[in-house]
Amino acid sequence: MRAPEAIETERLLLRRPTRHDVPGIFTRYASDPEVTRYLAWPRHLTVDDTMMFLRFSDAEWRLHGYGPYLVWSKSTALLLGSTGLTLEASRVAQTGYVFARDAWGLGYATESLEAMVTLARAQALKRLYAMCHADHRASIHVLEKCGFVLESSHPQSHIFPNLSALKQHVLTYARALED
Repeated sequence: MRAPEAIETERLLLRRPTRHDVPGIFTRYASDPEVTRYLAWPRHLTVDDTMMFLRFSDAEWRLHGYGPYLVWSKSTALLLGSTGLTLEASRVAQTGYVFARDAWGLGYATESLEAMVTLARAQALKRLYAMCHADHRASIHVLEKCGFVLESSHPQSHIFPNLSALKQHVLTYARALED
């Protein structure tokens, strides 16, 4: 089942990325070392890196009927960040979020994650999970606030390329979607 290419929440517009969004993605968050510090993907050093993200996004949408969404402020039309769903197995998807620094602490990650939970349910997924660095307290807070539960802890298991070449401690939070 295809997901809508645009989703509205109280304050946000989430929509599928397009080629026209590449410069904004690059400058607003993907090239910022502080924003990308705890992410599993490398910081974008050039706009070509952001174009690779767009190709990934288009492939996800073609293959699964959903994928990354950009998050925009409805009141200001400012690009705030990104979220989305990535299918991992039958009826199981991974989610996450990244926001520009000036969007931190304003509840946008929580509102976006709640939208992804609603979307995952509408897509008849059974389980939604997210992984985060064990030291990323803000992300842990958002996950717990949205009903995700710590499922597992993996010391020295994942590389966060913007933090270190060494494997880092990762936490997996999950949420069952069936009532």
